[in-house]
Amino acid sequence: MKLKTIKDNTSYKKAELAEISGLTDRIADRTLEQLEQEGIFVFPDLVKDAEDITRDQMILQSVNDAFRTGNVMGFVGYGDERLTIRSRFSEKDNDWFFQYLLEKMLGFPNIVDLETDADQENDRLFSFLTFLFPRYLRAALRKGPYKQYVRNEYNDENVKGTIDVDRHIEKNIPFVGNIAYHQREFSFDNPMMELIRHTVEFIRKRLCERHLLDKVMDEIGLVTAATPGYALHDRQRIIGANKKNTIRHAYFREYRALQRLCLLILQHRKHRIGTGSRQIYGVLIDGAWLWEEYVYSLIKERFEHPMNKGKSGAQRLFGGGYGEIYPDFISKNSTERIIADAKYKPLGNIGGKDYLQVLAYMFRFDAKKGFYLYPEAEKNEDLTLWLNRGTTFDGNVSQRDDICIIKHGFMIPKGVPDYSDFALKMEESEKDFGSVFGTQNPTSTAE
Repeated sequence: MKLKTIKDNTSYKKAELAEISGLTDRIADRTLEQLEQEGIFVFPDLVKDAEDITRDQMILQSVNDAFRTGNVMGFVGYGDERLTIRSRFSEKDNDWFFQYLLEKMLGFPNIVDLETDADQENDRLFSFLTFLFPRYLRAALRKGPYKQYVRNEYNDENVKGTIDVDRHIEKNIPFVGNIAYHQREFSFDNPMMELIRHTVEFIRKRLCERHLLDKVMDEIGLVTAATPGYALHDRQRIIGANKKNTIRHAYFREYRALQRLCLLILQHRKHRIGTGSRQIYGVLIDGAWLWEEYVYSLIKERFEHPMNKGKSGAQRLFGGGYGEIYPDFISKNSTERIIADAKYKPLGNIGGKDYLQVLAYMFRFDAKKGFYLYPEAEKNEDLTLWLNRGTTFDGNVSQRDDICIIKHGFMIPKGVPDYSDFALKMEESEKDFGSVFGTQNPTSTAE
């Protein structure tokens, strides 16, 4: 197997990836939306959850004779070629930082092993998918069980639909009073709900993953009640029906994402990911979203967290409902308002439009202090930037002493011997990071 490991938000000469040219030819300069349609699973859902991830973002973008990676981490493959994308903040020989964020925010165990053979790779990819299942199931069932028109066949004396002549002759000769007919009905017991049920039963039989279902027992109860027609031998028929008729209505986008996930899980064992018609495979997770949600878990006692794609907590720049904005974090203390912005980028890359955005938010909310919250690999003291007044034209530029933006870094442990020690060091960093806001007990939001 041909393996290549790179980091997010980094440039590489095309010659460095020549060993996996079959894969790069198929993913370079293609958007995440296009790659999703070919079998790559992107988390979170492009439409709804991600603040920074967009449909036109790319895994690899060609820039002259180089490839530039984006904000996504994870792995993709094609045939016997595999590309792993680590966090740029992880050390050379491990990706413990990425793993820690997954564990804290999504409840993933330590399944990110980048040096693995083909069989282990498929098992780890499958684990990614199954650990995402409860989250996607919960999101979809918030809208209630999915209902759609289905064709049901009957053979009784209460004719309510279209008579099936051939089936009637086959089943009711000699005639005993029954009529074979079919009827189109609006029902909860449909291919989508059956697909979910088959996925639940599939995971339930796996010793390593079945405990995941304990988190969503109420949702599973709804699925079970809605699918009295469930039969194990119908699985391939249900898979085929869902592959042929994907959910397209925007209102049911959560079910559309769940449908894709269920199909990937159920087809994993039979076809082995990366073979057959679906040759491009993989799981990608948005690093910026993951970092922002992690930061919020550390400071949520003191800050509100508007969410753009989720359309919650929207603010307005101007009267009359104009200028919708979504600052990352707004302090709950209205007498000494603070605006904070999570940046999944190094200290030196924070500037330009980043400054303008936070200053606009500070002006809007009468905040005299703003923060950039970023991960850092080297120990740096907080950098405080005081706003200037005056102009160079008048020769009266001077530094103010009442309005500032602070670059506050989260120290990522380096040089630790194993993941357990790394996790302990991360907990120490969490305390130091939150103390500037008076937050001493960070909590996890893992589901």
